[in-house]
Amino acid sequence: MLRWALGFLIVALIAAGFGFSGIATVSVTAAKMLVVIFVALFVGTLVMGLISGRRSAR
Repeated sequence: MLRWALGFLIVALIAAGFGFSGIATVSVTAAKMLVVIFVALFVGTLVMGLISGRRSAR
């Protein structure tokens, strides 16, 4: 999911460079939403891992 966010960010930067404001705005919005979802899932997984107290199997 983080790769999708970075991909949308790159598309937004390229579109902004060429002056396509509509595409850039949509790409930035998508990248922001994906980053928020990614961070929320990361924090949730981290908290659940700390609560369960189990170590990951390696």
